Amino acid sequence: MNFEYFIAGRISLKSERTFSKLIVRIAIIGIMLSLAAMILSVAVIKGFKTEIQNKVRGFVGDIQIYRYDLNGSFEKSPFIPNDTTLKALKNNKDLFTYYPFAVKPSILVVNGEVEAVNYKGIDSLYDWSYLKEHLVQGRVINFADSAAAMKEILVSEFTAKRLKLKVGDSFIMHFIQNPPKKRKVTIVGIFNIGIDNLDKNFVIGDLNLIRRLNNWQAQETGGIEVKVKDFSRLKFTADQVYHDLELKLRSRSVMESSPEIFNWLSLLDVNTQVLLVLMMIVGLINMITALLIMILERTNMIGMLKAMGAGNASIMKIFIYNALYLIGIGLVLGNLLGIGIGILQQQTHFIKLDQASYYLSFVPVEFHVMDILLLNIGTAVICTLVLLVPAMLIGKISPLKAIRFK
Repeated sequence: MNFEYFIAGRISLKSERTFSKLIVRIAIIGIMLSLAAMILSVAVIKGFKTEIQNKVRGFVGDIQIYRYDLNGSFEKSPFIPNDTTLKALKNNKDLFTYYPFAVKPSILVVNGEVEAVNYKGIDSLYDWSYLKEHLVQGRVINFADSAAAMKEILVSEFTAKRLKLKVGDSFIMHFIQNPPKKRKVTIVGIFNIGIDNLDKNFVIGDLNLIRRLNNWQAQETGGIEVKVKDFSRLKFTADQVYHDLELKLRSRSVMESSPEIFNWLSLLDVNTQVLLVLMMIVGLINMITALLIMILERTNMIGMLKAMGAGNASIMKIFIYNALYLIGIGLVLGNLLGIGIGILQQQTHFIKLDQASYYLSFVPVEFHVMDILLLNIGTAVICTLVLLVPAMLIGKISPLKAIRFK
């Protein structure tokens, strides 16, 4: 039997001393709460970043291709992509899909209210998967009947409430050009992205309506939206797409088109690092304090063991084993608490957020096995190394004075 391990087991949870049990429980609770807080912090930050990124990416795509000119407005100059560009996009294995689009400024005059919006035109190639998830009412545009599709439109929930509109309502849209033109459209769907800049400024309709208003050719478009398979490789993929474009075109990634959002998200990583350091410090202080108190309380025992021939290293092992035992229990309970609360939040969304401020109506949680493993290993290793410092105090305890200590 391992002598040090046996003694460590006797002085931990099996101890009959009330004060020792209290210290042990405090140490375990400290590790548990620190690890749970770190797991939840990382999961919430990653979930938050993923949700916000998906909101922006889902509406504007990962990469936008448009004509190279000095036009800085939403309404880009038209172009027809040549076969080389289309072939490069089709053969690029890093791309998920791509489709044409165009944007045209317009004014809605409904029920005595006036609202300026950008009409985003798309066609049958458009990937509806994201917008279908954020449809509040109605359906998406049906391109089976081309004539009917040009009269269908989707508006945001913000615009619908602002103008007192509902699915099935028809109204006149005034398109800004010289001379101005107007068309009657019918609402077939209402969406809610949750980002004010998108909900307030855009409606979605048929690209062919813009082509007709602008007298474009059948294949002309204002731009091409591209979605990538792996967002972590966005910069590499965006550079690749740009390299394969014809000279008259240029491209821009979603990070370049919405820098304020992605810069804000990058700051969250700093907040996470600060929180992890603070939680680790709390856990370490708790464990060091608990070990010091246990050493002081067991001064008589240390003196007895030294008098019986036990070395400093052997006695240090007793208290290190004891501390590792407590750390192990704290880690198990911390994982159960942190992951349990996270799963509960994923299933019920019981913790709410102000969507106007955070772009989300609930706190998102996204677990990664590697994150949890690294937090557990890091906590165990750092705590063990730091505990060597108070354990060294054992070497300074005199057997004679320790036996007399009460």
